[in-house]
Amino acid sequence: MFFTKHRQLIRWIIIIASFAIISLILWNTYVFFQKFKAEERAKMEIWSQAQENFIKAEDDTDIDLLIKILNSNTSTPIIVIYKDETVSSYSNIETNGLSDSLFLAKNKDKLIAQFKTENPPIEIRYKDELYSTLYYGNSPLLNKLKYYPLALLLIIVLFGAVVYFFYRSSKIATQNKLWSGMAKETAHQIGTPLSSLIGWTEILKDENTNPEYIKEIEKDIHRLQTITERFSKIGSLPTLEKADIVAETQEAFNYLKTRSSKLINFNIEVPEHPIYVSLNKQLYGWTIENLVKNAIDAMKGRGDLQIKITQIEKQVKVTVIDTGKGISKAEFNSIFQPGYTTKKRGWGLGLSLAKRIVEDFHNGKIKVLHSEIGKGTTMQISLKTI
Repeated sequence: MFFTKHRQLIRWIIIIASFAIISLILWNTYVFFQKFKAEERAKMEIWSQAQENFIKAEDDTDIDLLIKILNSNTSTPIIVIYKDETVSSYSNIETNGLSDSLFLAKNKDKLIAQFKTENPPIEIRYKDELYSTLYYGNSPLLNKLKYYPLALLLIIVLFGAVVYFFYRSSKIATQNKLWSGMAKETAHQIGTPLSSLIGWTEILKDENTNPEYIKEIEKDIHRLQTITERFSKIGSLPTLEKADIVAETQEAFNYLKTRSSKLINFNIEVPEHPIYVSLNKQLYGWTIENLVKNAIDAMKGRGDLQIKITQIEKQVKVTVIDTGKGISKAEFNSIFQPGYTTKKRGWGLGLSLAKRIVEDFHNGKIKVLHSEIGKGTTMQISLKTI
């Protein structure tokens, strides 16, 4: 109960604590890096001092310790340059299989420039005059440590992304279950008054009511039954059956035509022969209804609307053409995203639902074939024939 009530506060506490921990780790890494760099500097200064003493050594000087110090560096890359710009020595530098003279001739200036950016050079003097200059770079361990914070940040970002997508997927799954449950409950609730309407229709028949009125009422009852069946199947995998797409499109078109604005010029061009596809009739009718209603909205209830059905080899294409306001090319893909709408009142689910029905359930394609601002839009559905 406490966690549910203070969920937002707990979430912010976790975020702030995580940020503090990450900042502490990065700061400690930076401090360690600087300390390690200072130690390498001290080591190089000892090495340069040993080099200077080795130069100054006389016949009776014990040089064993100096040689031991000079040979102790096995990790830090160094290059020593005489004052006349000739190379005195170098070590711990990968030559890539080239000879020493050839490698230095090609890479000396590049190495010096690189080492200067990493560490300030150390001068080696003899009799108060510049004898040579020691240039040194970061050791492999120091270079790895330098990129450690970036690797840590990358791991944290990836971990955060995994947690976010897991949370998002879980939330979406919960929402889908909720919507599916609401849809099924809506279908159940519609069923009761629908049964009553069917009964009242039979009574009207006995009362010698105008048959045309009865016919139109029965069409609407059939439509409600179709809608109820659609909602009851949400969340379930729809079954496909062999059906004539020409007849199904014609039926949906005729129903919408009689119940739409008289200022819209409806036209349909279909082949005279049937074209069979694997189809869920209720969901396909829903798709045509969504496309036609979007076209009507785009035309603001006035204009020309046309549906064409063409067969090309083993594919059938259903094209819906309107003379509405059109859409820009940048929005061709956006219009199929859930929640996208240009209407003041709308859920933005019609085209996303149509895309899911066509592509996920029928293995087809739906796209904006053509659109021009102020002139209209052409939508197209492609399905495989059987």
